[in-house]
Amino acid sequence: MAFVEKFSDGLNIVAEKVDENKYLNSIKTTFTIYLPFIIIGSFALLFNTILTSETTGLARIEFFSFLTGIAPAFNAINFATMNIMTLAIVFILGMTLAKRNKQNEMLCGLISLTAYVTVIPQSLTHVIEGAEEVIAGLPVGGINASGLFIGMILTILVVELFSKLISFDKLRIKMPAQVPAAIANSFNALIPMMITLLITAIGGRIFVNMTDTYINEYIYEILQAPLEGLFQNPIGIMFIVFISQLFWLLGIHGGLIVSPIRNPLAIAALAANIAAVQQGLEPTQSVTMGFWMVFVVPGGAGLTLCLIIASLISSKRKDHRAISKTALLPGLFGISEPVVFGMPLILNPTFAIPFTLASVMSTGIGLFAINIGFITPNIVDVPFGIPLGLSAFLGFGLNGVIVQLIILALGTLFYIPFVWLANRQMKMEMAK
Repeated sequence: MAFVEKFSDGLNIVAEKVDENKYLNSIKTTFTIYLPFIIIGSFALLFNTILTSETTGLARIEFFSFLTGIAPAFNAINFATMNIMTLAIVFILGMTLAKRNKQNEMLCGLISLTAYVTVIPQSLTHVIEGAEEVIAGLPVGGINASGLFIGMILTILVVELFSKLISFDKLRIKMPAQVPAAIANSFNALIPMMITLLITAIGGRIFVNMTDTYINEYIYEILQAPLEGLFQNPIGIMFIVFISQLFWLLGIHGGLIVSPIRNPLAIAALAANIAAVQQGLEPTQSVTMGFWMVFVVPGGAGLTLCLIIASLISSKRKDHRAISKTALLPGLFGISEPVVFGMPLILNPTFAIPFTLASVMSTGIGLFAINIGFITPNIVDVPFGIPLGLSAFLGFGLNGVIVQLIILALGTLFYIPFVWLANRQMKMEMAK
């Protein structure tokens, strides 16, 4: 018992530190803000596939051939949301951190964006009739999901440096009182902005001269790519799911705790899948946010919908059955809180095992279905709140629905013995 209490206290401390850490909290907020754009970008590719494609879409039928003319519009949406993702994330994160630092949000967002552009390539090599020509432009590899980690790291450093510099009164250009506040504030920040950008630009150039590679390419190879590989590894993702459920067991939203690590990697995986399909290749990244929503937490974290079904089938406890009836509809939309806090499942030894392990099991089933080729990694992200069945269909087609139903069936069977145990405990309590 003492060990359990110490372990519980330790996880609570970790949760508090994560929630209080302004950098992790700001990253979580940033990706929450940008998530709708990710979903829109993935749906743009879906519309190309089912509408404008001459091989898989309606456009292959002569009567609908005019649909090919709107393919560039969907491509533009996809590019504007997925292929410049890092630029958007850097700007939003800069503004979010500025709010925490009580600085001008717009200035910090812009200086973060500008600073990032100073350290990545600003030119492209174009081959014309066998001759190479260098033209101005930003390579996609520097502005798409491949730049996420260096973008976030640099933004944190830039905002902190700028916030420190602007606090020095001697670095401010004082304007007369008659000057409008907006203009005065811009001039106050002029020298700190100049120093910040000089540091990033010179530092980026020194790095290129020393390593013969840009820092975004270097960080991707030594940090982001290995983390993406670990996230796609069955053991790695199952461990993250298990940790998430441990926090849920303590009454702490596990998804929010792991999201600063999970979200960038999951979004990068979706972007890689979309890029592969656009190049005529098969998507290879199994674990995306769509995978998480459809197969890891269908019916709520810990597969609580399965507990609801198991309770309605086998429970003899009036309180459990009443809560299950109330929580059934929210559970169909992936909302687990009515069960987690109503039954409750927090620190509940009776249901601790299935509550922490059911999502690990469902993760394994989803990965197995992909590995045997029954379903393919998704290219359409599935937002939270889409009801069961429809979420699986949108992300993974009819076979995805079958896999989701298998997960729910096995999850219900997993929970039933523990529902029986709760029945026995009720009888023992009544016999006292």
